[in-house]
Amino acid sequence: MTLLEQIEFDTKEAMKAKAEAKLSTLRMLRSALKNKQIDTDHPMTEDEVLAVVKTTVKQYKDALNDFESAGRTDLAEKQKSEIEQLEAYLPAQMSDADIDVIVKRIVTEQNATQKDAGKLMGVVMKEIAGRADGTRVKEALQRALTV
Repeated sequence: MTLLEQIEFDTKEAMKAKAEAKLSTLRMLRSALKNKQIDTDHPMTEDEVLAVVKTTVKQYKDALNDFESAGRTDLAEKQKSEIEQLEAYLPAQMSDADIDVIVKRIVTEQNATQKDAGKLMGVVMKEIAGRADGTRVKEALQRALTV
């Protein structure tokens, strides 16, 4: 079952179960997917669907930070719940130790210095392939290059 099919199936199940919060989140995600499909003008690939889910999660996390800084705990709790639901569609995240191993290996292979950080970021992100947030990768890269 593709990711898109899984989202459609989960939406139907949420309707049957009358799970309004989950249904609302999935409808929003389906809307974002439909908009992307209209923009690209072709059936979406698995990678494109995954990219839309990642973008949506990032937007929700940004909104969560805004809600928390504004003291809106009611909206922050709702946002956290929606983020959890959406993260179920993302691949499992790598641990910091695993990220460090990949980063150190690539830094050694490339014989890199601090000025090569931008180039290395692209190489590392390609290898990690969505299994870790860019912020975590950047931090690991900075740690490896300062040693």
